[in-house]
Amino acid sequence: MSRLVKPVSSRDHVLGSANARAEIVEYLDYECPYCKLANGVVAELLRRFAGDVRYAARHFPLTRMHPHSLLAAQAAEAAGAQGSYWQMHEMLFANQDALELEDILRYADALDLDVRQVAQELADETHVPKVQSDFDSGIRSGVNGTPTFFADGLRVDGGWDLESLSAAIENARSASPGARY
Repeated sequence: MSRLVKPVSSRDHVLGSANARAEIVEYLDYECPYCKLANGVVAELLRRFAGDVRYAARHFPLTRMHPHSLLAAQAAEAAGAQGSYWQMHEMLFANQDALELEDILRYADALDLDVRQVAQELADETHVPKVQSDFDSGIRSGVNGTPTFFADGLRVDGGWDLESLSAAIENARSASPGARY
């Protein structure tokens, strides 16, 4: 079973309490149709285990299959630099079939972001190092496709459906404290 090699840190985009009894990390690609489906599963998990699970999203753009995935990941980071990562995260999945630069700038405007700043950061590839760091940590952790989930540092090798991820969370919650990583 693969282990997460890079623990969640302040560089990650996280939902939930740092004191949660279970931690889920997802490597995702905004152009992957399965990641879009998994996004709904994650939302349900966060509702079901409110206060008891912490979720971190990491980038794993599969650029050979999804030509807009790197741009979308950079857009999420650019929005994050303005405090709106999760809003852009949802916007990108909601509009997965429209991820050209013009579309992304329109989403930035709809989210009341500084569109000029987003455009400049995308042009300068400001956030490529963060996206690449996520991708590299995924490779080192045994990620080879998206979505890939880790529960308390162990890759979830079953499905990424609600039942499988709920079971992984239950197992993580019942493990001894401090067992993470």
